[in-house]
Amino acid sequence: MRLGFGDCLFDPDRRELTRGGAVVHAGPKALRLLEVLLDARPRALTKDDIHKAIWPDTFVSDATLTSLVAELRAAIGDDARAPALVRTIHGFGYEFCGDVVLAVRPPSGYREPTGWHRIILGGREIALPYGEHVLGRSQEAAVFVDDVGVSRQHARITVGDEGATLEDLGSKNGTMLNGHAIDGPTPLADGAVIVLGATALKFRVFKAVGSTETLTGRKKD
Repeated sequence: MRLGFGDCLFDPDRRELTRGGAVVHAGPKALRLLEVLLDARPRALTKDDIHKAIWPDTFVSDATLTSLVAELRAAIGDDARAPALVRTIHGFGYEFCGDVVLAVRPPSGYREPTGWHRIILGGREIALPYGEHVLGRSQEAAVFVDDVGVSRQHARITVGDEGATLEDLGSKNGTMLNGHAIDGPTPLADGAVIVLGATALKFRVFKAVGSTETLTGRKKD
């Protein structure tokens, strides 16, 4: 199982990390740290937990772990001063705090994407890889919207060969796109504003650089 977060894709079986479609040459210990933090999410790990997972039966200093965390952050494009993926819990340990999607290979014949699709919801940026993504108030939704006017499975965004479309799923209050109610699958363009209940979401497409594969699945809330 591969995992996507931000503009990164991590394949633990192949020990491979890509960022923006390009392979990141991170060290094996940094990849192991990433794997350990992802496996534990949303639970935070103590420094001792991490030491045991990465350096079993070997004593290493906290400074070594600090350096390894810095290496991992550099590899995935995270900033220790404003972490979006790996959070430091001072006096305790570390936590993977970013949104994560499960990943599978695209179907045979799939063409290279022209961009990375995202939903911007408040301070969250949620990846929309190849496939179907439900928007709603269910905790199982790929895009969770905490709004009493939103149905559990309110709408669906489908990302495919030709781009992305938005479809209402028979919600009680309907789905608005750029100020108009939709009544069937409707193409989405960069910058489109989607309104569910009283919540506005922005759809964005960022140019893909050197992409070789895409993702599909749901975010873990």
